[in-house]
Amino acid sequence: MSQMEKSGKLWGGRFSGATDPLMEKFNASISFDKRMWKADIEGSKAYAKALSKVGILATCEVHSIVEGLDKVAKEWEDGVFEIVPGDEDIHTANERRLKEIIGPAAGKLHTGRSRNDQNATDMRIWVREALKDLRKHVVEFLQVSTDRAEREIDVLMPGYTHMQRAQPIRWSHWIMSYTWQIERDLQRLDELSKRVNVLPLGCGALAGNPFGVDREFLAKELNFDSVSHNSLDGTAGRDFVAEFLSWASLTTVHLSKLAEDLIIYSSNEFSFVNLADAYSTGSSLMPQKKNPDSLELVRGKCGRVFGRCAGFLMTLKGLPSTYNKDLQEDKEALFEAYDTVSDMLQISTGVLATLTINAERMRAALSTTMLATDVAYYLVRKGVPFRDAHGKSGEVVALAEKKQCKMEELTPEDLKSVHPQFDADLKDIWNYENSVEQYSSIGGTAKSAVANQITEMRKRFGGK
Repeated sequence: MSQMEKSGKLWGGRFSGATDPLMEKFNASISFDKRMWKADIEGSKAYAKALSKVGILATCEVHSIVEGLDKVAKEWEDGVFEIVPGDEDIHTANERRLKEIIGPAAGKLHTGRSRNDQNATDMRIWVREALKDLRKHVVEFLQVSTDRAEREIDVLMPGYTHMQRAQPIRWSHWIMSYTWQIERDLQRLDELSKRVNVLPLGCGALAGNPFGVDREFLAKELNFDSVSHNSLDGTAGRDFVAEFLSWASLTTVHLSKLAEDLIIYSSNEFSFVNLADAYSTGSSLMPQKKNPDSLELVRGKCGRVFGRCAGFLMTLKGLPSTYNKDLQEDKEALFEAYDTVSDMLQISTGVLATLTINAERMRAALSTTMLATDVAYYLVRKGVPFRDAHGKSGEVVALAEKKQCKMEELTPEDLKSVHPQFDADLKDIWNYENSVEQYSSIGGTAKSAVANQITEMRKRFGGK
């Protein structure tokens, strides 16, 4: 009996010695690539049919293989599939079990196929389905955020730059700022889905398929939009993994920024929002504490995704052409990034859906100093050039500070001393609703502009 037969491996005919046990462990990927069992079985069933079309498999053999693979799939579904020594990866495990079920016919299934194109196909099928799940989570976030923005559109709050109070805005305008970021992530996800859905099966190890297997038939069977046009690139190309990791990194940046804002807004110093108990934890020592651990973990796990992206790009950058075993590193990066971003999207959506706001506290945080720009706009509307108006507004701020009063408490004489265009109608400036309503252009914080954002957003993701 050959070493290949003894080990149950898909390779080994030229080897006479046994593999070092540490090398067995170092080389194996079954512990993590077993997640692709379903994709592997789908690809094998389609490939069996393609082999039948070119006369490699008889009709009865195809039926036997397909039925056998269905039984293997059932074992995976029921959680009773047994991984045994020698099952170094999901491809080996499934073929080994298939042979146990149907006998020698299983040995014909790999004709013209390499684990190189088989693995690349399995990954693309897996990623394709994973992107569908992620898309659902993204759309759920967009639905929750737009619903909340619509419901609380009349609530005003301070807008910040450099973490300093800047201008009054609508709470809904703040919500929509993150909604637009996540919507761009949805666009990128849809674009990525198109590039993922290219079939490498039929590329063999690197040179192609020598038996004339109909790759267009395979693409149709497996619901791929097209086939790869170069077998070297088809087996080794991992752009789609790198692009997914990049997408996940940018998406988690947006979620981390959202988390940071909400952590600040939920602090006692702000008290703009209160997180639901379902997304908070306590302290083992201080009973009064209510910690935003959900958001802190969203912020923290962002770095985990970055690390996977950077690490995999470093793996790719020095590889020679075609398949190299380094590419086995793609799966752990892919799976961990997927799990992390999936959880982050769902947690962020849950937090945003269940938090309560303190509209009174938000309004109390507004101050008339935030209307200094409005004072400049007042002069602009009187015909004063903006740069001059900006300077005069600054003088009003300085005068109020000098007199230790609020700007709206300055007398008409005080204001006239700064600029003769100041008049009694300046009193209309000291109104926060008037301030936000002037920003009615597309993208502004006026009620009509925010309502238009919500309408446009729902068109984009199909919301109601």
